[in-house]
Amino acid sequence: MKIDKKLIKELVDNLKEFNLTELEYQEGETKVKVSKASKSIEPSKTSSVVSPNKAVLSDQDTADGTRVKSPIIGTAYLAPEPGAKKFVELGNKVKKGQTIMIVEAMKTMNHVPSPSDGEVKKILVQDGQPVEFGQTLIILK
Repeated sequence: MKIDKKLIKELVDNLKEFNLTELEYQEGETKVKVSKASKSIEPSKTSSVVSPNKAVLSDQDTADGTRVKSPIIGTAYLAPEPGAKKFVELGNKVKKGQTIMIVEAMKTMNHVPSPSDGEVKKILVQDGQPVEFGQTLIILK
């Protein structure tokens, strides 16, 4: 089994960024779980557990374009509030760092920034749709 170190690093970074103690990612039979060590040990240490049943999925950036993925499990919103103008529409040009969507988790609104300049090629989720960590939300070209 090949371990995808990039995916594990991304999960550990999300633990720190969202101040979480544990995060689990699963696609099919592949499961990755990262968690912070208990406070009696050094709090800055993190541990990673990878399920041995399948290889961890590789990064899915393809010739299609740049895939913008959900940073957290939650509910995707295409606009800042109900009835408001959407952050982006098909064909819109976006700049790196521009908010393209919000993913709500536990009443916290997490802005999803564009990882690069580009044009919105596909929007793969609907407003109010539940999303998983790592799920592709938008494809930029």
